[in-house]
Amino acid sequence: MQEPYVVTVSSEKGGVGKTTLATNLAIYLKALNEEMPVTLFSFDNHFSVDRMFRLGRTMPKGDMLDLLSGKPVDKILELGEYGVQFIPSSRKLDSVANRIDGCDCLAKILAQSGLKGIVIIDTRPTMDIFTQNALFAADRVIIPVKDTPSLENCRNLYDFFEEQGMSKRPLRLLPCLIDSRVHYDGPFKNAYQLLKGYAINRGYKCLEGFIAKSPKVESLNTNPEGKIYPILTHGRGTNVHLQFAHLARQIFIGAKDNTQRRLETIRLECEQRNLSRDNNFLTRRKHVLPDCLICGRPLVHHNAMEPASYFCITSDHQVAGFLDEACFSSLVFRHCYHTQKRINPADPLVDLFRESALRSYFVLRHADDNTAEAAQSLLFYRFDEEGFEISHKSIPLRKHESRFLHKEPSALFRLASPTLFEEETARKDRFLFIRRINSDFPEEILLDESYARLDAAMQYIGSKLPPASSD
Repeated sequence: MQEPYVVTVSSEKGGVGKTTLATNLAIYLKALNEEMPVTLFSFDNHFSVDRMFRLGRTMPKGDMLDLLSGKPVDKILELGEYGVQFIPSSRKLDSVANRIDGCDCLAKILAQSGLKGIVIIDTRPTMDIFTQNALFAADRVIIPVKDTPSLENCRNLYDFFEEQGMSKRPLRLLPCLIDSRVHYDGPFKNAYQLLKGYAINRGYKCLEGFIAKSPKVESLNTNPEGKIYPILTHGRGTNVHLQFAHLARQIFIGAKDNTQRRLETIRLECEQRNLSRDNNFLTRRKHVLPDCLICGRPLVHHNAMEPASYFCITSDHQVAGFLDEACFSSLVFRHCYHTQKRINPADPLVDLFRESALRSYFVLRHADDNTAEAAQSLLFYRFDEEGFEISHKSIPLRKHESRFLHKEPSALFRLASPTLFEEETARKDRFLFIRRINSDFPEEILLDESYARLDAAMQYIGSKLPPASSD
């Protein structure tokens, strides 16, 4: 199934006829081929789309806020007048602007939407995150210009494509609201020729023709009923009608000739990224030691994972594993707080440590004063989330720990043995990095985004550790 052909109408200059262009283009395209789905989205909160296309007094099924919030397209898409499907804007769009992660969010949504035909997106007269998303998804960008200031504003659109590493071929200028009654002396006989000459001189490409200024067309947007009427039905006697028909044919032919749609490229890129992400996750999961590195309890099974609250990894990425919460808490209380008795999991101190550990990183490494295996000691560091050292402590390392009348294997030795003291990993500069994780979904730390954040923190904190001695 071919992805839809996306046409974005965008200009940072207000009053250039952007919304009139988007709404009427949708109607003319539908008239060219009634079997072809035509869909109109609007980020502009003037609600012209709603006023032109809504049938009767029906309640909206949704808006662009719902679309960006993850609601399926088919649940909010409405069939409006003239056979055009539409989703109106929302007054609450600005409330989610800070939550939109990047300019590819809309493209990813549309690539999975199942829409066909042609999608037209009306944008705001600003280069905000919503306009950037509409531009990123576009196969064709129509930039209406009516004067030199609006022509100068085109530079920002071209700069955006350059910053994103995207081809500028989709960008096309269209002179709009041209007063055909005005004529000039010199090489440019009218405003259309002047604007087109300026555009070509600046390296911009233009669509064929222009949209003229027409009092008749302007009156279609201003009437006592508050209804907006299309040019196709109420302005057929104007030159603007012929100009829109010519514009629609250009877009229609462009859509037919464009076999490699922008959304298809984005969908394939997403699939490739997801495949790579899945492979990376499986590789990391396979590399993780299956048992708790302190008590030896099995945590990682073939198709399942036991609850675990800490993840640890050596600085050279050679050894990684999970730690049971009670095991690590007991280790910290035993060696850092010198608690001889076993700590009760319900103890308020445990809750306090558990809560503060969410905002901490822990590091275990060789101490610099090791002279013999019997006298080995480790340094235990605690850092906050900004990478500032909170504390560090030197801890003697013994194979067994005395506890009242008997000895038991040392939890610290069990943790350090496979991570810091294996024969092939005995480098002094290696350290063990420990982070509290989501116990309900411990494997989340192995996903690309989480793992990258952890690795960046480990590299940063590692750079702040004192250099290890080279015995």
